[in-house]
Amino acid sequence: MLAKRIIPCLDVRDGRVVKGVNFVNITDAGDPVENAIFYDEQGADELVFLDITASHEKRKIILDVVEKTATDVFMPLTVGGGIKNIEDIRDLLNSGCDKVSINTTAVKDPYFISKAASRFGSQCIVVAIDAKRVSGNMADATGEDWFSDSSLKKVCLDLSGRPEPSWALSTHGGRKMKLINAVKWAKKMEELGAGEILLTSMNRDGTKDGYDLELTKEVSEAVSIPVIASGGVGKLEHLYEGVVYGKADAVLAASIFHYREYTIGEAKRYLAAKGVPVRL
Repeated sequence: MLAKRIIPCLDVRDGRVVKGVNFVNITDAGDPVENAIFYDEQGADELVFLDITASHEKRKIILDVVEKTATDVFMPLTVGGGIKNIEDIRDLLNSGCDKVSINTTAVKDPYFISKAASRFGSQCIVVAIDAKRVSGNMADATGEDWFSDSSLKKVCLDLSGRPEPSWALSTHGGRKMKLINAVKWAKKMEELGAGEILLTSMNRDGTKDGYDLELTKEVSEAVSIPVIASGGVGKLEHLYEGVVYGKADAVLAASIFHYREYTIGEAKRYLAAKGVPVRL
């Protein structure tokens, strides 16, 4: 079995690391470069860097912060937020990141993922899926013009006659809901060339109640590419549940590391003691 990865996440707004609950109630959590260096020294397997308001504010990601971060750390770096075209990906890779994370633009143009994978390779194309449990009528959700594309209709979310919750998709940093089935969307993104899925439960984000294991397991079993579980870690046991019950290939956390509740080393030793393969 491949080693499971422990990945801290730096959500950045206005050049500062921030943390919220359910994508709102944002608080400051420090300088991104200082945080990145700290995690690199602790032995994190990778680092995810997300500019959480870039898509909503319709601006490009902060390349200078990315470059400073990449200069000072040696672990793989994934960067997302505000990626709109091939040039944005090129600029980010040239700034020193190893992978890019794409959400909103993939929803607007799913075939952008194919173009990006063809140009740069699937190994550096991560599709971020922000999923929210929904049931009944989604009055605040919108569709996309490409719903008329017969090859994409199968990802549409049909809530009629479904008493149990489903997972819909969110874009623009959690500000817009889309009538898209999150599990089917993950499968489609794999088909179009994504090399990895970054799966965040909006319902669990920042709650410290643990991952949405049902969601994580469904997506992990639906695709053959790696899945990173995200959203809800409050204790080390949640990391274990993510890889064992959620079947994720990697587990991402923010608050427990940012606020020094646990170290990366403690997380790895805990998982290793429970029989989970990790890089010590």
